[in-house]
Amino acid sequence: MTDKTLILIRHAPHGTSFAREGIEAALVGGAMGMAVDIVFAGDGVFCLLPDQSAGALGQKGTLPMIKALPMYDIETIFVDRVALQQRGLEVSALAVDAIECELASVTASYRQIVSF
Repeated sequence: MTDKTLILIRHAPHGTSFAREGIEAALVGGAMGMAVDIVFAGDGVFCLLPDQSAGALGQKGTLPMIKALPMYDIETIFVDRVALQQRGLEVSALAVDAIECELASVTASYRQIVSF
């Protein structure tokens, strides 16, 4: 098991603040020197799509925050293979480099998982 913290994003970028709050938690952890990885699953995979527009009430897209992750030493971005398949998406269509994974395998290797 790794001592890194895994941030699990399961919500779409718009409609709730869960995805944004999860990405912010990852950024704060990275800024504080914590070892953090992030995984996008469920509707969270939509956070990784290019050309995001503002959501209801002018809610900003999450992609600019995601692109900032490497500046906070968060180099590993996972994306759940099943979530991509269920939504008809390919990893090559994502706006960032992400590692396709099986969610259960990835989560099993972390002691600390924070889910949004």
